Amino acid sequence: MAKVVVTGGSGMLGRWVVRHFMEQGYEVINADTRQPEEQLCPTLIVDLEDLGQTYGALAGADAVVHLAAIPRAGMTPPEVTFRNNVMSTYNVLEAAAGLGIRKAVIASSESSYGICFAVHPLGPQYVPMDEAHPQLPQDSYGLSKIVNEATADMFHRRTGMQVVSLRLGNVIPPEWYEERFPSFIHKPEERDRILWSYIDTRDAAEACRLAIEAEGLRSVALNLASDDTSMDILSRELMAERYPEVTDFRAPLSGHEALLSSEKAKQLLGWQPKHKWREQLGM
Repeated sequence: MAKVVVTGGSGMLGRWVVRHFMEQGYEVINADTRQPEEQLCPTLIVDLEDLGQTYGALAGADAVVHLAAIPRAGMTPPEVTFRNNVMSTYNVLEAAAGLGIRKAVIASSESSYGICFAVHPLGPQYVPMDEAHPQLPQDSYGLSKIVNEATADMFHRRTGMQVVSLRLGNVIPPEWYEERFPSFIHKPEERDRILWSYIDTRDAAEACRLAIEAEGLRSVALNLASDDTSMDILSRELMAERYPEVTDFRAPLSGHEALLSSEKAKQLLGWQPKHKWREQLGM
């Protein structure tokens, strides 16, 4: 039975990742700064900005899924967000390399493209937006994700470690569908900064496992979003309303298709998002 350390396993996404790996027969350790609400596996209280503690948390593991981070801009001063996210990721990969761990997944973000938290709002250069789209952040959170992806590349070059950086769309736990979606699905001005994307926690958890189980991926960044937008408005209508200057459409977009492309993740991981908000709400 393979042993996986999930950092940030007490968090909103982390608890679903822990649960999924355990259901698939893995031994799981949660490494976090706090105990989870539901104790699914052993939890180590760890400061990942301390390299020694990080070594201790990863000892004996076969793989690591690194989700621990300040999860969005504005929660802490920008320099704190940058330091925490960059140093914790460096330490996790440094410890993994030192311990001979060959597989890692890290949480990157769609915010690295520079639209989400932009001070001077930018739109996409084309849609659906894939991994080749320029990353142009104006905030320390998005910048930290770019640095983390570069850190992953460096560790692959140095050690051969496989590191998959998942550029997550807006992460949605199952209970949010009924609680939140009805309030915004007809308002194109809401969620335009994330191109109306979303990803179910259960689908994201499965992608984490598939990324650990995959072979030969080197260091790679993959978008992760549902196949549809989070809106009850056609995708071309959303773009016409909020981003009329965008004329480069790289897919037909005849319905509610996602504007953040996950095709690369599907090809490389054999992954397919299964949970859609319309089905969850019976629409």
